[in-house]
Amino acid sequence: MQLVLVSGLSGSGKSIASAILEDSGYYCIDNLPLSLVENVVLHLSKSGQKKIGIAVDARGGEDFAVFPALLEKLKAGGFDVRVIFLEAKTPTLVKRFSETRRKHPLSSEKVSLPEAIDLERDKLVDVMRYAHRIDTSDLAPSALCLWIKDLIEQDRSRITLLFQSFGYKHGIPLDADMVFDVRCIPNPHYVPELRPLTGKDDAVRTYIEASPDAMKMLADMRGFIENWLPCFIRDNRAYLTISVGCTGGQHRSVYFVESLAKYFCDREQVLVRHRELH
Repeated sequence: MQLVLVSGLSGSGKSIASAILEDSGYYCIDNLPLSLVENVVLHLSKSGQKKIGIAVDARGGEDFAVFPALLEKLKAGGFDVRVIFLEAKTPTLVKRFSETRRKHPLSSEKVSLPEAIDLERDKLVDVMRYAHRIDTSDLAPSALCLWIKDLIEQDRSRITLLFQSFGYKHGIPLDADMVFDVRCIPNPHYVPELRPLTGKDDAVRTYIEASPDAMKMLADMRGFIENWLPCFIRDNRAYLTISVGCTGGQHRSVYFVESLAKYFCDREQVLVRHRELH
């Protein structure tokens, strides 16, 4: 049986993720107390359910330090478990709550909205360590839907390498496991005919590949990932998010992500995201 546990910060998009799972044929339950997860999963499994999605969050006030033990128990019971954690930067969450006029579940007269967000982040840290994290700060709902669908379609028995481009002027992604900075590479932005293009275009690729420094950096990045990937696999990681950043996230980082994805796609499962192009 396939089990997807969805968690994350309030306002980060958990309801969207649950809706995508439901549309994909999962039996979904929202805000189930952590103490009930095992019994509910066993009951649904016996009743013939093959795909289950459960959202767990901090509203129940539970101690999430027990989450790792629960995860191991479910896996030992033969369940195919995947954990997705949605998060966003605090200013983004504050803005979302202000725009929707919703009350954060942990806020009160004594706890401000930013303090409630930080408190929730601390409560869920034990879930975050075992999950594939998605930073929704600058992500449109339509893009989040595509990313969730991509994740649940991957072979769970193998590690998935997720290569992600981003622009430093918009901030480093919260979900990055490795971050490479390619801002020292010649920038196509300053070539007028290349400015409106992206790192996917032939003209931009030709421009970057003409730089010996760019090719040396690309080779070094490949070597670094190849050398350390076995350690992440031995650590039973389901996902490894490798983020590459340039200034705007349009040219250099996109080229490097596309090149790395092409290099590794024959040996591992690979997903590609271009944060700023969305």
